[in-house]
Amino acid sequence: MIDDYLRFAVNNILHRKIRSWLTVLGIIIGVAAIIALISVSQGLKGSIEEQFSTFGAGRILISAKGFQGPGSASSGLTEKDVDTVKRLSEFKYVTPTLFTTAEIKYSNEVKFTGVQGLPAEDYSKAFQDVGIEVEEGRNIRTGEKKVALIGYRVANEMFDKEVRLKSKLEINGEEFRVVGIMKEIGNAQDDNSINIPLDAYRDAFNEPDHVDIIIAQAKEGVNIPETQKKLERELKKARDDENYQVLTAEQIAQQINNILGVVQIVLIGIAAISLVVGGIGIMNSMYTSVLERTREIGIMKSIGAKNKNILTIFLIESGLLGLVGGLFGVAIGIGIGQIVTLAAKQGGYGFLKVPISPTIILFGLGFAFIVGMASGTLPAVKASRLNPVDALRNE
Repeated sequence: MIDDYLRFAVNNILHRKIRSWLTVLGIIIGVAAIIALISVSQGLKGSIEEQFSTFGAGRILISAKGFQGPGSASSGLTEKDVDTVKRLSEFKYVTPTLFTTAEIKYSNEVKFTGVQGLPAEDYSKAFQDVGIEVEEGRNIRTGEKKVALIGYRVANEMFDKEVRLKSKLEINGEEFRVVGIMKEIGNAQDDNSINIPLDAYRDAFNEPDHVDIIIAQAKEGVNIPETQKKLERELKKARDDENYQVLTAEQIAQQINNILGVVQIVLIGIAAISLVVGGIGIMNSMYTSVLERTREIGIMKSIGAKNKNILTIFLIESGLLGLVGGLFGVAIGIGIGQIVTLAAKQGGYGFLKVPISPTIILFGLGFAFIVGMASGTLPAVKASRLNPVDALRNE
């Protein structure tokens, strides 16, 4: 019996090809948008979690409250705060960090990119803990000053002429010799960065005491939440104010995921409007189909078809319209996700990989089918309740 219902529904859909395609268009757009948005947001979430897992579970970041980037010396942290953090025995090392966007000159070309300053003696251990490796040359060594460790894209893509070991870069008017080139990391921020010793950074950018971020790496076995609270107390006591924030890598990742979650809900809500429009289209098409097939329904009832048979036929037909829209929508949504992956890789964000999830595919198909059936319910009920005598009189 089900085979007959399906065959009957498919024949009716194929008999009205143009109307059927126009009917499912709204479903296709809605499902494609939802699948693409869910896939991309899952890819972003997974990439963020992966990035922070390499960042180190025992790492704590201290910055000025509300810090969004390089700030002024008057409102940020200072070397005094670094000394306060270093006094705690729970940390393996404490690294003050400064960064900004600066003018870089090389081979008669001028570019602007990020420059970061860490103490020369901290580079090896700080980079090792986050998995950053040197592809050519070496790391910055203790006591060095006018040297630079550059990102992969700085060396190979930023300038017309490749930057090699021992090349000279002019950073904010100061000359630095390249001693190392980092392996490609996969994100534009790191691959486009230039790292120099903190003392040289202070001279080049006239920052005698200011610190943007303090990186504190906890020793193994240390209780991170308790250490975080202790650090906050010590900073409050030393600074006599609360113009600072102490965050763990896990907290930062959670904050970003919370923001992504809100954005995802809003965008999916907007995309769902397309599904509502598609559902209305299916309902309109099914009502039209009922009017066109009134005599046909009357004949089926006169030869023994019951109300539930008519109801089932129309529900299956509307559900198939939704399912067809879902199939094309899922395919387009997955395609958009893969295009985003390729575009991110080309843009220097190779860490972003949009997954193809069987769960999302099944969700998209099931959701589209349910929307189709729900949209066809009222027309199906109307068709099933037609009086066979009145239906047969219809011209």
